[in-house]
Amino acid sequence: MAMMEAVVTTGDGNVALKAVPKPQRPGPTQVLVKVFGAAQNPPDHMKIAYRTTEDVISGHDFAGRVEAIGAEVPAGVRFVGERVAGFLNGGVDEETGGSFAEYCVADAHVLVSLPDSVTFEDAAGLGLAAFTAAEALWISQPGLPTPDAPASTPFPILVWAGASAVGQYTIQLAKLSGLRVIATASPKNHALLESLGADVVFDYRDPEVTSKIRAWADNRLAHAVDCVSDATTTRQTAECMGPEGGKVSLVLNEPVNVPGVQARFDLVYTLLGKAFEFPMAYPAIPEHYEFGKTTAQLLTRLLREGKLKTTPVKLVPNGLNDVGGMA
Repeated sequence: MAMMEAVVTTGDGNVALKAVPKPQRPGPTQVLVKVFGAAQNPPDHMKIAYRTTEDVISGHDFAGRVEAIGAEVPAGVRFVGERVAGFLNGGVDEETGGSFAEYCVADAHVLVSLPDSVTFEDAAGLGLAAFTAAEALWISQPGLPTPDAPASTPFPILVWAGASAVGQYTIQLAKLSGLRVIATASPKNHALLESLGADVVFDYRDPEVTSKIRAWADNRLAHAVDCVSDATTTRQTAECMGPEGGKVSLVLNEPVNVPGVQARFDLVYTLLGKAFEFPMAYPAIPEHYEFGKTTAQLLTRLLREGKLKTTPVKLVPNGLNDVGGMA
């Protein structure tokens, strides 16, 4: 049996680099990917810390080359040798696996095809963050403009924690959709967010930040994405809304009890089209799966056209050997 190196859970809140069986073939609607880059995300640590399952491959984000294609994948959807990036619901079970490995299997449709101008290292962090941004904009707040149907009359949207990976993609996608983007970040990141399309950036530590955002938006803000979603940021984001309230997309399931403010949390794994039990139980949602497919196509096109920038990368020198020290 062919073996590969992978970072697996040890059941006690840690991980270890081990030799495990290489996936022999993808499932009928999957592809086998040789992984050249993998990125770390907060859910990686959360799953390691809160699950006692052993020998499950950790990791969500990946970029690599397609090595084999499932029998039921329609012709032309994928090709062997294609450069792709995506995400998994990693660290949950042996069937799903994870991205911290030499190979992984992934849904053939919810994959971003990479142009040659985007390196595997730069694309490694694309999956979870970019798909979460798309879900926060267009599933959590249905009816918002899109890059294919931009706003005819621009209106403001707030991206709280714009320097986060999700925030950076949200800013870009919102700007491409014709919106006026307000963001918050540390001053050192203001120039970066402005380069991504933010119309104005405020220091989230400024005690007057919420009043300044209301003033900039003429007290008409009705849409926001909170890319932190803890008790503090949800309160601050809600305080930025105009007198008629509005809608806030969350990345964590934090309650928001503010009159007139509708908060919604959607978990990005639903875009992969399968039911799952952790970190909370969700059924398969076919319309979310279809959205995942169309989002993959949109991100592919925007990258090819040079309209979407990947997030800055911090490379670790020892590959999979460094995952345990970062978890």
